Amino acid sequence: MEIDAGSEECPICGYEFPRQSKSYIWVAVVLILLFVLFFIL
Repeated sequence: MEIDAGSEECPICGYEFPRQSKSYIWVAVVLILLFVLFFIL
């Protein structure tokens, strides 16, 4: 069965899907920016 990617829980069994922290996104953005700046300079 397919469910919406934004669902927080399974509609059948009620399992709550783990959420990713927003800090992972910020760390990835900062690392990408540093990587790009390293090659520009």
